[in-house]
Amino acid sequence: MKKLIYVLTAIGMLFSVQAQNKKTLKKGVIQDVETQKKELIEISDTIWGAAEIAFQETVSSETLIAYARANGFEVEVGVAETPTAFVATYGSGKPVIGILGEFDALPGISQKTVPNKTPLKAGAAGHGCGHNLFGTASLGAAVAIKNKIASGELKGTVKFFGTPAEEKFFGKLWMARAGLFDDLDACVDWHPADHTEADVQSTLALVDFKVEFFGQTAHASADPWNGRSASDALELYTHGINSYREHVKPTVRIHYHIQDGGQVVNVVPDYSRLWVRVRDTKREGMNEVYKQVVKMAEGAAILANVDYEVNLISGIHEVLPNRAGGAAIQKNLEQLGAIDYTDEEQDFAYKIQEATFKPKIGIDGSISPLKATEEHPMGGSTDVGDVSFLVPVVRLGVTTAPKGTPWHSWAVVACGGMSIGHKGMVYAAKALSMTMVDLFTDKALLESVKEEFKIRKGDYQYEPLLPPGPPPLGQE
Repeated sequence: MKKLIYVLTAIGMLFSVQAQNKKTLKKGVIQDVETQKKELIEISDTIWGAAEIAFQETVSSETLIAYARANGFEVEVGVAETPTAFVATYGSGKPVIGILGEFDALPGISQKTVPNKTPLKAGAAGHGCGHNLFGTASLGAAVAIKNKIASGELKGTVKFFGTPAEEKFFGKLWMARAGLFDDLDACVDWHPADHTEADVQSTLALVDFKVEFFGQTAHASADPWNGRSASDALELYTHGINSYREHVKPTVRIHYHIQDGGQVVNVVPDYSRLWVRVRDTKREGMNEVYKQVVKMAEGAAILANVDYEVNLISGIHEVLPNRAGGAAIQKNLEQLGAIDYTDEEQDFAYKIQEATFKPKIGIDGSISPLKATEEHPMGGSTDVGDVSFLVPVVRLGVTTAPKGTPWHSWAVVACGGMSIGHKGMVYAAKALSMTMVDLFTDKALLESVKEEFKIRKGDYQYEPLLPPGPPPLGQE
């Protein structure tokens, strides 16, 4: 009996020491991020000012690479045949914990850091999804963890993934096909938002494809009967898509962008092109609609008496959520507490909401409770979904804009270049690094995260939805 009491006491003391060590480590990474704060803001603002779109993120990528190298990371540049993609690694052995960073911008939403629509440069790009904050915060967290590995307080390997082109071509797909995520035990990820939470929801699966029609030119007035209009085919096709919307499930989304509908009014156009996107909460439902919308292109071509071609651009999986990791994030968020804002920042938020016709309720830095995982959540899509089918991904969202702010808009750009965005970025770096401490030190947590991943993935064999060949660098 005395021996049993001794063993139980020893186990209890061990757990107490481990808990105390983890607490100390978390305090250390929080302080480390705070020490990096000035540099992280400078990096974020540089990327915000560059505002580079898909596969053109040269300044953004180089800025992050320079910071990683300055902090002792070994950096492999131009991975997966993508000049702006890179992997920064520090440490050795297991566990191998990854962290994702994005840095691409969106076309046409350039904006100054003012709460009304005022382009910094008319027609230029802007960070309407906060990726200038995203990549920077993730790298800041990776540096904090690297410093603990360097000091001997943590054991294992940390990898930061610089992932371009999330907004358009989905750069992580080529990185996944190259096997860059295969050696990870787990991965962490965050995204700017209008609230702060452990993200345990899925996203929408998505497929992008290009439809082209080929006809015959003719004078639009003198002899239009000699023409076969590719523009007619395009209009018939989009009409078909819009009629089809009534007959798809509520979880489905179909978008298109007309890239070429003809050049001049007095010529029957012999060429037209549009980019089409189909989404659903599950890839199975997405594939069903995708096949039907592709078939409709042939019908439009027959009606207009033209030829047609359909080519896959890329497609992404829905995210596999991870509640075991989400619970760990939730504890860290609650430990950090709410983000506080000044009166000036709240006034900025009210003006943003007024300018975007949203209720003037300000900015909310409180911590949302851990939500139930929904079967069919609506919202956006991300190529993080593909990573989540290769390795467990633990995710969070952090407030970087006022409540209700329209995403992918000038309003998010404005917030991302000033103190509201900066606060969220630094907060995210702290929460990410704390969660990485958990994954490095808590074997039971890491195993539960892995086990949930296996259950959710089941026997599905992942393949990226990509055409053969390298990324479409330089393509519109």
